[in-house]
Amino acid sequence: MDSLISAAARALAAGDALAALKRVALREDPPALALRGIAMAQLGEHGRARELLRRAAQGFGAQEATARARCVVAEAEVALAMRDFSAAPRALEAAMATLETRGDHINALQARLIAARRQLLLGRLDAASALLAPLDDQALPPLPAAVAALAAAELALRSLRMDDVHAALVRARNAAARAGVPALQAEADEAAAVLDRTAARRLAGGEWQPLRLQEVAALMDSGALVVDACRHALRAGALRVPLARRPILFTLLRALAEAWPGEAERDALIARAFRIREVDETHRARLRVEIGRLRALVRQAAGIEATARGFTLRAPAVAVLSPPMEGEASELLALLSDGAAWSTSALALALDASQRTVQRELAELEAAGRVRAIGQTRSRRWLAPPLTGFTTILLLPAALQLG
Repeated sequence: MDSLISAAARALAAGDALAALKRVALREDPPALALRGIAMAQLGEHGRARELLRRAAQGFGAQEATARARCVVAEAEVALAMRDFSAAPRALEAAMATLETRGDHINALQARLIAARRQLLLGRLDAASALLAPLDDQALPPLPAAVAALAAAELALRSLRMDDVHAALVRARNAAARAGVPALQAEADEAAAVLDRTAARRLAGGEWQPLRLQEVAALMDSGALVVDACRHALRAGALRVPLARRPILFTLLRALAEAWPGEAERDALIARAFRIREVDETHRARLRVEIGRLRALVRQAAGIEATARGFTLRAPAVAVLSPPMEGEASELLALLSDGAAWSTSALALALDASQRTVQRELAELEAAGRVRAIGQTRSRRWLAPPLTGFTTILLLPAALQLG
């Protein structure tokens, strides 16, 4: 490795992309192309960075497997920044294995962290946890230690393990300070600021009260029956009943919880759950069937009793937890609130929804002025202004059960 390449690599490690470009801007050899690609990525020119990294990977020969694997890892990180999840994860996994086998443990670690962050963005918390489990961020160099601690903090946030969150954030801020990279320090500070923002609302005494994440976690641990409209589930201590794929049952349960300790009238339940105005006996019969199904699902946590006018929920303590914003597009806006530009296919993958559904919701949000598109056709990306004042962490998709 010549002196210019070494100097450019040191500049990139310190976060000085311009200094790195000064040394390799006019060179076309594969190592210089790779460093130029990384520098362009640090400057936010992700499309150009990806092109340079691909050229670099193609330029390395068959005997230079380590260098090729490093380019694959760098391109994967650029794709992550672009919120482009179209590439199969197998290439990154193969690159990580190659680097590990050949003794390049730092870049293998980088590949592992990229894979974990990708899984976090897609809501696959169990997969992210498996990738992060072997890491001890306290034994790592400062920069990867900060990234690993931030990923661990997000994983703990999504799972509402607040003690783990606080510990991971302390490690992230300390490691970021030791690394001396301003962007990393700002990311750690922003992650800590999430804890002080409104994360959800609780219905109490007929009024909605704002809750921070610490208060949400305390509510979940209180033993009360919690109807969680953020995750569309019922929580009661260690019991969790997912109802995301049973929307009618969840609507009925939420209506009963909002009426607790009183009763919810039959016609009101029918109108809310079935979305109809004219109620007849067939609808009342259907309501009895759905209430029977709901009663069987929640019998370990609560009872549902019929009254003269409707139904009532029987439980010692009931709470309704609602997201700070509601609506069919709330999860979509939560993903876009990170300030990054997302493709439609990436949004559909993260939300486990069809691309057509996502396109329809984006069109409605664009007409309302809440999102905007950049680029055309296949290169089109979607942006939304950051949602200030509260965190959307509970609206983000998650495949792992909370708690």
